[in-house]
Amino acid sequence: MSEALVRPLRPAARTRTYVWAAGALLLLALPFYLDRFWLQAGLFAMVAAIGAIGINLLTGSTGQLSMGHAFFLAVGAYGYCVFAADGGDGLTGLGLPTWLAAVLAVLVAGLAGGLFSPIAGRLRGAYLGIATLALIFIGQHVLFNARDLTGGFNGRDVPPLSLFGLTFDDSELVVAAVPFGSAEKLWYAGLVLLLGCALFARGVLRGRPGRAMNAIRDHRIAAGVIGVPVARYRAAVFVLSSMYAGLAGVLLALVFQRTVPDYFGITLSLEYLAMIVIGGLGSVSGAVVGAAFVSLLPQLLTRYSDALPLVSAPGTGGIAPGEASRYLYGAAVVAVVLFLPGGLVRVAAGRRVRTGPRSIPGEER
Repeated sequence: MSEALVRPLRPAARTRTYVWAAGALLLLALPFYLDRFWLQAGLFAMVAAIGAIGINLLTGSTGQLSMGHAFFLAVGAYGYCVFAADGGDGLTGLGLPTWLAAVLAVLVAGLAGGLFSPIAGRLRGAYLGIATLALIFIGQHVLFNARDLTGGFNGRDVPPLSLFGLTFDDSELVVAAVPFGSAEKLWYAGLVLLLGCALFARGVLRGRPGRAMNAIRDHRIAAGVIGVPVARYRAAVFVLSSMYAGLAGVLLALVFQRTVPDYFGITLSLEYLAMIVIGGLGSVSGAVVGAAFVSLLPQLLTRYSDALPLVSAPGTGGIAPGEASRYLYGAAVVAVVLFLPGGLVRVAAGRRVRTGPRSIPGEER
């Protein structure tokens, strides 16, 4: 019986391996063929995916609602600027090596999450959502008024990352007769970071911590009865989610090359919640799919606004691309909640489950 179950699955597993390998080769080859717009769009999707994985660990897997994810992205982005800048622009800068500045920025984001974690460990549901919402208002006040650190309304420039003698800026690097600028270089850095974050989160969810997190989400009292330290796990996952957001903030700053306070508002936090709902709560692949959907939609609408009905360039009448994208992924959230409660990623999983038993010959029903 076991052999009959295993043998038919081997071709499917081999096919999935080939698909993953082809996808990896395609992603590695894209910088040689795509222009800067598409590379930046892909980088924004990678940034969003890293941040979405973090909030999915907190909200999707542990059941803790957070409205303050944008605050920790801001901590990572501005923390990197403070640590890496040399102060030549009149703003505070420590002049540390940029790779060390990136690591410290992620740690500072985790520290900020740790300072808030006692509250996160004891609150749940809407109460935690309201408490984390306060972080957005506090963060916006600091970003606009601590001008020596943040540059105020105008923001501040982002020092380019240097690693192993390679500087991720627009200085030309020719590879196979193709000039590589900042977008091409950051593309590979983003792929490595996203892969590492996804594998780490997947390992967490498949191990004992993941089972404890799901138990807390599904039945908090029962989890405590069987010995799961509920408050400790909630606090720890909040810190981990904050570090994911901090890393996303660092990469976002490197892609933008300038940080501005307006970006890190409540809208960004709502977009991250939309990402995990659309993609699939509690799933790493769902976070990546939802992040790609939400982050790429406004850019595609902006790119093709001339060819789309009702959508027009900002300031020219009609619906602006950013506004239209919010309508669309808002409608997508409603559709997913009503008809696909498991998210987009569950559709493919459901098809595999439905078609799996039919491929097993001789199976009794």
